[in-house]
Amino acid sequence: MAASSTRGGKKLLEVSGLTMDFGGLRAVDNVGLDIHAGEIVALIGPNGAGKTTFFNCVTGIYTPTTGDVRIHTADGATRRINGMKPNRITGLGMARTFQNIRLFPAMTVLENVMIGRHCRTGTTILDAILGTSRSAREERESIDTSYQLLKKVGLADVADEYSRNLSYGAQRRLEIARALATEPFLLLLDEPAAGMNPQETHELDELITRIRDEENVAILLIEHDMKLVMNISDHICVMEYGKEIAQGTPKEIKENPKVIEAYLGEEAHA
Repeated sequence: MAASSTRGGKKLLEVSGLTMDFGGLRAVDNVGLDIHAGEIVALIGPNGAGKTTFFNCVTGIYTPTTGDVRIHTADGATRRINGMKPNRITGLGMARTFQNIRLFPAMTVLENVMIGRHCRTGTTILDAILGTSRSAREERESIDTSYQLLKKVGLADVADEYSRNLSYGAQRRLEIARALATEPFLLLLDEPAAGMNPQETHELDELITRIRDEENVAILLIEHDMKLVMNISDHICVMEYGKEIAQGTPKEIKENPKVIEAYLGEEAHA
């Protein structure tokens, strides 16, 4: 399905004909989606629609059965990333969070973010053992960068706290900070508002918009909170039973009869 003609900016992610089969089950069926610079794009649909499977195909967790996933990197190169390992995809500039929080509970908040810096450092194990000047310099830079990211997500005051002691909403924000530590140009968020109370969701709404505006990072999110989706999205793709049934602006999606029937229901008119 064609995207809205008003979309602009450099294309960052180009997914075409994406299909994923698990034995006799087709979880994603011929889905296409583009992400452009400066955009917040939402992928929505009922439970079981194939949204997380789509994310897993794009980020290297799964290799799609058919279709193409291409990213357009900052240096102007186009890379087909089907089947590429997740850490290599992260190194190319695409980071993600997960539906189920995946922090290191016995590490501090700051240390969790520093883990994300690993793909941007050149220190070897030998450097670390010998305590070379490069190792010391990169560690200082990693600490400084990680602390600045914690300030951006409102967690600097708990930098030395163990991540397991944070509230649920704070853990979600910490995951986003860790993903940002990889210096992505595209950030994928899998149900970032899941389990949050209304105040935490409002703060997340503002944070996602600030990340797009201040960090120059495009965002693709899976989300069930329709208020958040409609507030911040520039473009929305709707899936049902593995298929794409609509794409467009929030206004176009709200008014699309197929979407109302499949997913939004009366919420579309709320």
